[in-house]
Amino acid sequence: MEWNKTVIKTTPEGVEAVCGALMEAGISGVEIDNPFEREEYFETPSETWDYFEEKLTENKGGDVKVIFYLSANPYGEELLLSVKENINRLKGQDFGLDMGSLEIERENNLDDGIWLNKWKEFYKPFNVGERLYVKPVWEDGKPEGRITLIINPGNVFGTGLHQTTRLCMEQLEKYVTPESKILDLGCGSGILSIVSLLLGGKSAFAVDIDENAVDVAYENAELNGIGKDRYYVTSGNVLTDDNLIEEIGENRWDVVVANIVADVIIDLAPTAYKAVKPGGSFISSGIIKDRLNEVISALEESGFKITGTYLKDEWCAVTAEKG
Repeated sequence: MEWNKTVIKTTPEGVEAVCGALMEAGISGVEIDNPFEREEYFETPSETWDYFEEKLTENKGGDVKVIFYLSANPYGEELLLSVKENINRLKGQDFGLDMGSLEIERENNLDDGIWLNKWKEFYKPFNVGERLYVKPVWEDGKPEGRITLIINPGNVFGTGLHQTTRLCMEQLEKYVTPESKILDLGCGSGILSIVSLLLGGKSAFAVDIDENAVDVAYENAELNGIGKDRYYVTSGNVLTDDNLIEEIGENRWDVVVANIVADVIIDLAPTAYKAVKPGGSFISSGIIKDRLNEVISALEESGFKITGTYLKDEWCAVTAEKG
């Protein structure tokens, strides 16, 4: 598969708003190139280095770049249109901050090999919650006492790095039991449903609107020793596809999880309520802090009882129960 590299130019003050606009468009995996942080680092005496290459400061005093990658297909083009709409909306708002030019640039046709090598520069293993350990496929070793999730970041649907994904994984640790049947709405790379099975869940059903997500999720499941006897992935729109809605069923799932964006979670709330068993839980994230109350209201209107809200930086997760 080929990818289009996209860059949004902003300022240190504008990074948070730009990342929020991208998340609202459905993009959670970003890279931040901040020359101001590098400049401060290299101007501060350090015991960990005594020499650096001049090219590392070539962009001194320049734009902060928010970098992300989109698949070179119609789905990627659709996402880019959503990004442009959100960035144009930012330009029209007065935050009292210098947001920079918010110029969008594209660099076409990066293949999987280039993408994967780029990720290797900064994607290192990390712990999540009390029990999980996430590592890229090229890293060796598994720590004792933790459950290891292996991910291939060459598949750019989600890597576990984003705050919202971590929030969901932390909640799955609490809710998944050996008897749990899990439904993952908007599964992307399959991280959350795969984690649920690694945590001991009985089976998982994952769905994403992008057809490419099916192969990606199955590939990541195979990396983690999970077969199709426990894991089913399909594609479609759970709001409009009657056959898919029937396949998901009602009162069937112990845990439903959705890490998407606030607007989609609001629309999904009635569907999630029908799908989850009485006494079951709905874990949702991808919610910027300013939209939290809207999501809570939609969940309550659908019949859910809110059992917890969780914050990591500017991102929120909500857990709810079906009575």
